[in-house]
Amino acid sequence: RFSARLALAAATGIAMILCACNPAPKYAKPPVNTPQAFKESAPDQFKEGQGWKVAQPGDDKIRGKWWEVYNDPILNSLEEQVQISNQTVIQAEANYRAARALVVSARSALFPTVTASPSYTNSRFGTRSAVATAGTGTATSVSGAAGSVVNTYSLPFEVSYTADFWHRIRNQIEANVYSAQASAADVATALLSTQATVAEDYFDIRGLDAQEGVLQDTLKNYRDTLNLTETLFHAGIDSDEDVAQARTQLDTALAQATDLGVARATYEHAIATLIGKPAAEFSLAVAPFVPNPPTVPVAVPSELLERRPDIAAAERQVASANALIGVARGAYYPNLTLSASGGLESSSFTSWFTWPSRFWSLGPTLSQTLLDFGARRGANEQAEAQYDAAVAGYRQTVLSDFQAVEDELASLRIYQTEIAQYETAVHSSAHYLELSLTRYKAGVDSYLNVITAQNTVLNNREAQVETQIRQMTSSVLLILALGGGWDESQLPQVKVMTGKHGIWSPAGG
Repeated sequence: RFSARLALAAATGIAMILCACNPAPKYAKPPVNTPQAFKESAPDQFKEGQGWKVAQPGDDKIRGKWWEVYNDPILNSLEEQVQISNQTVIQAEANYRAARALVVSARSALFPTVTASPSYTNSRFGTRSAVATAGTGTATSVSGAAGSVVNTYSLPFEVSYTADFWHRIRNQIEANVYSAQASAADVATALLSTQATVAEDYFDIRGLDAQEGVLQDTLKNYRDTLNLTETLFHAGIDSDEDVAQARTQLDTALAQATDLGVARATYEHAIATLIGKPAAEFSLAVAPFVPNPPTVPVAVPSELLERRPDIAAAERQVASANALIGVARGAYYPNLTLSASGGLESSSFTSWFTWPSRFWSLGPTLSQTLLDFGARRGANEQAEAQYDAAVAGYRQTVLSDFQAVEDELASLRIYQTEIAQYETAVHSSAHYLELSLTRYKAGVDSYLNVITAQNTVLNNREAQVETQIRQMTSSVLLILALGGGWDESQLPQVKVMTGKHGIWSPAGG
């Protein structure tokens, strides 16, 4: 009894050692070059009196419903519809569920496979007086002098289990888990991107509404000027050429105002699609444009690695590729399969479940590929190359996201200065127009100077509104670049995807 216990202990120890042999490389997040701070968020980049400024890293973080910082109830209601109705987000969520199902499928390989295949056969042979079998596990019944009829009732069961000594199954599960987490991060990316696009299109519409207001003010001034030229013409002071110029200017501005309707309708249709509605069922009433970009808390660059879902997705793909190296290397080691079969078989249905009808077999199978002419080496090299590609993709994603933050910080700073400059230009051109009209009425200047001044005022006011639209869009894109309130804690945990209870956990983290 002592020797039997010793043998059992030795076998258990060997099995534990074998199970601990994981050929996959130990995983660690690839290092990336991370600056201490964003260059464009330095305090000297934002001077007093310029209006917009960056919030310091110690301020409140961006919240999940980030659009609420704009204090616009209409925008809030539109954003709430994105997650429910947007088909791109729904598609991404379905892809995540498919990836999660692959985890469950791969995990099933850790357990035995049990199959059953009950059958009944009826066979007739030539003229024979009797049919007898022995030692074959098959019993027959014989009838008739003209031939033999054989009835066979069979109920076999088979159990098969492949021992995961070399972590091939566990590494495949790890790869699927990390891919599913990457897919979940893709859902967050799709949702955040769609929400940002809704906000961009919304501010574009509000900017067009503001431009429409500018044109309506301009049209009123142009009509007043046309009436003035006609009055002077009838009085014999002005020429019909000036009247024609004033009318042409008015007609051109009318066409510009009409053209704004095309752009507004296009943005309105785009928002309808983004919130999952047919364009015919959605409309957005005209409302004031409030160009007041909120302060945005900008974290230090290292925190961006945990707040961008696209970075998280790229990093999880690296982890998945690392686990797949272990799967490829596991092919160099033998497979041990334990199989057992048994059941009942009889020539009579009534005696099918009796003890003499039983049969069984049991035995292990050890398989090892001896020669494959480089197939395993090629698979291993492919897995390593795919890992290197995933690392490069991760680092490129990080660099691109750093750039996106710097771009939008610079845009917000520069646009604020540009808006102030246009504000000055609008006042200057308005004063120039006032002087031109006065001199024209006095007969000192020609009407051409009035036209030039009016066009300058219109161009400056339109450029100011366009810059304000770009500034609001940049504030949205900055929030997008900073992750929109998302962080790595929102990735689904392993237990959620596998339903495990202490049976297995990934080694790579």
